[in-house]
Amino acid sequence: MAIQNLLFLSLSLFLLHFNLSAAQTAPVKAGYWFPASEFPVSDINSALFTHLFCAFADLDPQSNQVTINPNYATLFSTFTQTVQQKNSNVKTLLSIGGGGSNSTDFATMASQPGSRKSFIDSTIQLARSNGFHGLDLDWEYPQTSTDMANMGTLLTEWRAAVRSESSSTGQVELLLTAAMGFSSIHDSESYPVSNVRDSLDWVNVMAYDFKGPGWSKDSTGAPAGLYEPGSQFSGSAGVDMWISSGMPAGKLVLGMPLYGYAWKLFDAANHGIGALADGAASGEGINSDDGSINYNQILEFITRTGASSEYDGTRVTNYCYSGTTWIGYDDVQSVAAKVSYAKGKGLLGYFVWSVSGDSNWVLCQTASQTWSG
Repeated sequence: MAIQNLLFLSLSLFLLHFNLSAAQTAPVKAGYWFPASEFPVSDINSALFTHLFCAFADLDPQSNQVTINPNYATLFSTFTQTVQQKNSNVKTLLSIGGGGSNSTDFATMASQPGSRKSFIDSTIQLARSNGFHGLDLDWEYPQTSTDMANMGTLLTEWRAAVRSESSSTGQVELLLTAAMGFSSIHDSESYPVSNVRDSLDWVNVMAYDFKGPGWSKDSTGAPAGLYEPGSQFSGSAGVDMWISSGMPAGKLVLGMPLYGYAWKLFDAANHGIGALADGAASGEGINSDDGSINYNQILEFITRTGASSEYDGTRVTNYCYSGTTWIGYDDVQSVAAKVSYAKGKGLLGYFVWSVSGDSNWVLCQTASQTWSG
């Protein structure tokens, strides 16, 4: 009987620890910040977030170590302290890579044990010395099956190193996450789902940039539609791909953009989704390279031009139009619907890119309140 009681007590303590650990990571209400946005860290309303990502640290292709741009060193080193002034419980992660990084450099680093170790050791050192609670990999994107396999090995070794460092120093184990596309991308190449599942605390699913005038210039579309009739390029399709590939829903975090894309319509009278267009529109706030425009600038455009705005509940997207300028984006209706979907699907939470794009925190408040409601 004594042995049975002891076993029961041990099991109870284990389950208690497990439940406490799970509670510490759910839900995730996250956002990315990057210095080039020129949005002050001190202006982030961190009370709306559980996790904030500081982006991006860089991979040095010569040393295979991760470095922080000297111009941003102070911003990065004080990031955690600054955001915790408004929310002492918010956790911060140092994000590495990004869309502007060189995918080949990551592929080369991940291909050899020595270079992977250089990368991993430097990330842990940077996280600790700059006060971050975790690390985030944003490798956009592994291109081949070899790249994918090497990424899996990198993630496995990274988790082992983080666990070992925590054990030897007595510090809380660093969080490990990654921003990724769908579980299957680039035709037949798939992410190493088992390594991802076993090594990362969660995946930030980049459920946006499905449509944009830079790559789908001939017609308007939903840049980050939760659904897209007849297409596998949508947020829900991406989530389903991950889950069907063996990733637990509770390790997926749905990405939402705080920006949209502006097309130039061929005919101002034809302004629905799928209307004929001629690439990116131009105008105040619109990026001339790809037509991107932040949410706060979209609201300014609507006010300035008297643009008409619509919500498409079939795709879960908003759009507005004035003259020949047509903008697809997420507004409060889209954000609320996406967060409700994520919660109902059993996902761990959501994240936004990036916090500088919001307007008086309207979308981030909507997301937080919808999840908690």
